[in-house]
Amino acid sequence: MQMEQVGSGMGIGMIIVWLAFYVFFAYCLARLAVKRGMPFGSSMIWAIIPIANIFLLFKLGDKPMWWFILILIPIVNIVIIILTWMAIAEKLGKPGWWGVMIGLVPIANLVFFLMLVFGETKGQPAQA
Repeated sequence: MQMEQVGSGMGIGMIIVWLAFYVFFAYCLARLAVKRGMPFGSSMIWAIIPIANIFLLFKLGDKPMWWFILILIPIVNIVIIILTWMAIAEKLGKPGWWGVMIGLVPIANLVFFLMLVFGETKGQPAQA
């Protein structure tokens, strides 16, 4: 009986931690959208909704929305994600290889992503 309670508590704790990371990532995406000239409120809504946040990434990188279909294809999705992150990095005034780091390299992807979100950028506003 005691171990079941511990297991339940750990499960709830894991869900809370996962939700905190998810909301933080959504906040970071919304901040990237603000850097691209989009309003924070609607960007946060797009960023927090699963699947819709992928469309927000495409908008940030000025990529066509039909690329979502390519995201569903194994191996091709890795290339599409890297190309999208490269475009976002370049639109924010950073070198394109940052997109490769964000798309491929564990641990470094968090560092470069946070530098992109919270660092200084010379970004271009998004086109409507």
